[in-house]
Amino acid sequence: MALDHIISSFQDKTILITVFVEKILRVQPEVKKLFLLIRASDLNSAKNRLHDEILQKELFKVLREKHGTGFDSFVGEKIFPVVGDLRHQSLGIKDLDIRNKLWREVDMIINAAAATSFDERYDVALKINTLGAFHVIDFAKKCERRMEVLLHVSTAYVSGNEPGLIMEKPIKLGETLIPNTHLDIDFKLKLVESELEKARNEGADEKTQRLAMKMLGLKRARLHGWPNTYTFTKAMGEMLMGHLREEVPVVIMRPSIIASTFSDPFPGWIEGARTFDSLIVNFAKGKVNYFLAKPNVIMDVIPGDMVVNAMIVAMATHRSESSLHIYHVTSSTWNPINYDLIADTSHRYFSRNPCCDERGRPIVVKKVLLLTSMTQFRWHMTFLYYLPLQ
Repeated sequence: MALDHIISSFQDKTILITVFVEKILRVQPEVKKLFLLIRASDLNSAKNRLHDEILQKELFKVLREKHGTGFDSFVGEKIFPVVGDLRHQSLGIKDLDIRNKLWREVDMIINAAAATSFDERYDVALKINTLGAFHVIDFAKKCERRMEVLLHVSTAYVSGNEPGLIMEKPIKLGETLIPNTHLDIDFKLKLVESELEKARNEGADEKTQRLAMKMLGLKRARLHGWPNTYTFTKAMGEMLMGHLREEVPVVIMRPSIIASTFSDPFPGWIEGARTFDSLIVNFAKGKVNYFLAKPNVIMDVIPGDMVVNAMIVAMATHRSESSLHIYHVTSSTWNPINYDLIADTSHRYFSRNPCCDERGRPIVVKKVLLLTSMTQFRWHMTFLYYLPLQ
């Protein structure tokens, strides 16, 4: 599909977005409206969050330079914050006028919100990743005009830890990664509520409840074949999307680990530092000297701008098709990167471009020692920490 045709697909469209803005505004300034769902106490608070937590980010510097003094008026005509919360029915939009307006006007919905921590507490991950998906598809089905496309961002790891080629196929309702087993989402929700109520009745404090929910999530995930709570609850979200969509055109994107931008709007931008990026950042600060990993194991990472580009192309391609399409957005097949390469390139880069400590002195980094087994890891910990402490 030609680039011009892709971009024109968003001209004069009204889009409800849970997370995702800059690219559309930059490549298609003729987009009609972007409704941005924001958790806030009221509209003024939502506007403040939009200004402080989104538009002021470095990500928008290219767009800001393009429009100059007219930036604020431009985004003011395009972006409309909506007070809501996808953890609740009707996306938590209490203003009936706004809710009806969205049902009448929205052409496309992009749901990229997620509880991103792998060990997130189970009740929170269920509400955002699973019930959130349910509330989004339910909202889309109530839109009066024909919904052109609903794009839902999941994760490549809903497929579990299976080796080899992973097919882009939907996860059926109740399907698990363990043969001849079945899961009941309603039961999972009721189990969480009963466990929380039990903990409260026993006088458990917030810290104890949080730990209990984390352990419960991990236990239920592994029971059905998923490695952690995040991938488990995202998989259940996909199940609900596919099962309940009826005639709504749905595209599910499954990116692997999202890294900083490759080139667009500029190289190196990322929101926060979590999995892969936190490892690099801590290495640059001199806090990571060794790591448990096999040198040749591939870590599948994908630049954030490539994920956004894939989302835009998929939406333009499959709008108004009344079908379900799934895409993996990954790198391990065409441009694999293993732990040894990560360690080597990180060392070379930060040797030439060192970070500075609190006194302004360059931090000298050493190449990370990769410990290839738990035996090596235990010996290393024993001689480096345990024996000196003894």
